[in-house]
Amino acid sequence: MAKQANLYSFPSVKDNLAPALRAYVISCQEAGLARHNVFKVAVSGGSLPKTLAQALLAPPSGPNDEVKWEKWEIFFADERAVPLDHEDSNYFLLKQELLDKLPEGTTQPTVHPIDTEYLNDTQELADQYEQVLVRSFASRDSVKLPIFDLLLLGCGPDGHTCSLFPGHELLRETSAWVAPIEDSPKPPPKRVTLTLPVVTHAVRVAFVATGGGKKEIMKQIFEEGAAGGLPCALVNEGAGERASWFVDNDAVEGVSYPRRPFSL
Repeated sequence: MAKQANLYSFPSVKDNLAPALRAYVISCQEAGLARHNVFKVAVSGGSLPKTLAQALLAPPSGPNDEVKWEKWEIFFADERAVPLDHEDSNYFLLKQELLDKLPEGTTQPTVHPIDTEYLNDTQELADQYEQVLVRSFASRDSVKLPIFDLLLLGCGPDGHTCSLFPGHELLRETSAWVAPIEDSPKPPPKRVTLTLPVVTHAVRVAFVATGGGKKEIMKQIFEEGAAGGLPCALVNEGAGERASWFVDNDAVEGVSYPRRPFSL
């Protein structure tokens, strides 16, 4: 039987989950640097950037606890077809919650936002963003799929992740790396998103889900599994033990799935 996703549950986001997430991200960073001297990460929006900030803006506890921002290359797992200073923009959210709060003197990470010249044509917007990935991941040789060092994702109350929604035809996309969506059930309707094969191909996938409002969907994701068809469950199935969930106890209250004690 294929190995399953890791479920790590913590009593407090600030005191327990955030430090564990930091340790996990730094471990993925070090593995990426050992592989190719850069850390390629994709992030989504929602409540994730705020939790990331709690994890990554904390002062280092020692030499092995350093976030090497100058080595980071940050992409967006999904993005809304809005200007970069719009409140719905995932770029704007990450900038506001995390990037603008980096300590003075920090060498900034390389960040790849969407090209807002193409906001009115989501297919072109997706194609242009895919070219950004091609230049980063496939400049020297042809690769079938980009392999991110880490994807940092959230989980919607309907079980969506990135802009991959339950029952949507995009879940069947197999060739594109980045795809447009014009009918997102959650506003704004026009977006671009990494496709499921790209998400499940990452070296590591970390989900962050917190709060009692998540417990019903968490039951479905972890108890029904991929058979239920929820995008988060499909990622769990595709990534197996490469997927790890960082949740608070409230989000998994009553969920019958084995928790693991967090360790690297």
